[in-house]
Amino acid sequence: MIKTWLSATFRHAGPLLVLPIALIGIGTAGFMFLQDYSLLEALYMTIITLSTVGFGEIKPLDQTGRIFTIVLILTGATFVAYQLTYFSQLMLDMDLLDLVRRRRLKKQLEQMHGHYVVCGFGQMGQIIVDELIRGGIPVVVVDNDESLLVRLREKGILHLLGDATEEENLLEAGIKRADGLVSVVNKDTDNVYIVLTARDLNKDLLIFARAGTPYTEKRLFQAGANRVVSPFAIGAIRIAHNILRPTVTDFLELALSGEGMELTMEELRIPDGAELVGKELMHSGIRSQYNLIVVAIKRADGQMVYNPSPLEVLQAGDIMVVIGPQENLARFGGAVLGCPLPTFGPCKS
Repeated sequence: MIKTWLSATFRHAGPLLVLPIALIGIGTAGFMFLQDYSLLEALYMTIITLSTVGFGEIKPLDQTGRIFTIVLILTGATFVAYQLTYFSQLMLDMDLLDLVRRRRLKKQLEQMHGHYVVCGFGQMGQIIVDELIRGGIPVVVVDNDESLLVRLREKGILHLLGDATEEENLLEAGIKRADGLVSVVNKDTDNVYIVLTARDLNKDLLIFARAGTPYTEKRLFQAGANRVVSPFAIGAIRIAHNILRPTVTDFLELALSGEGMELTMEELRIPDGAELVGKELMHSGIRSQYNLIVVAIKRADGQMVYNPSPLEVLQAGDIMVVIGPQENLARFGGAVLGCPLPTFGPCKS
């Protein structure tokens, strides 16, 4: 982008940079021919005339010399005014500040790794970005609607203006260095294509996608999505649950959001070498020391253990679904897992 701007600038402004030299040459030659000045005298006279510094004449000018000087002054003043107007307009048209911002953004994108690429900043995309940022996950947003990206610029969130279905935009967003991708653009066909392209670029990428219909859901899984969400189906189920069991639904919403109450729900992965490995749940201190309740345990092989018994042995790689006060969760994460909570995925030392 910067190279394009420079090329356009020099191509159009080149003549304006040459004309001052030509004007000086014409003035020097005119004074030498009309007033019999030496080369240095004619050059000096031309410079002080064009610059309008107000110095006196080297030698008295005759009528022809005065007319030539008047023409030279008017020509020089007109040229300077036009030159200033041209370059001012050029700055506005090319938006130099925007180009500098884009260059800075490109450098920041090149340094991104372990982030999530969010394709689409509509209603779903905005909520997803806010939640990921709140959870401490670095995010890069890709969207082709510049008006929607203004708020991202105000919040200081990295974003890329472009079509997420184009491979070059995903590459610029650091798809090969990312941990995951979320595709929530409006068109199901675009979501399928984005997932297909992203999976081809990064085989280890964790991909989440939005599906409008069950048919699209099937295609998204075939394209390489790890998780597919249908907002219409989830919305319908949420409404039904609010009717059938409103108290349970309210509690889960508050616990998962972590807002409006001290109690929250979190998933915690037990890393290798943790003190909990090999201990029975009743002897782990999770309940007695941190006042936390283990609702379920997901084993490394995918097996789910609901309402685990006190004799359940904890293993490395287990993901515990824990509920309890936020302060206790943070204390437990710092002391046992090596990092404060909430966090996303395994704690990193």
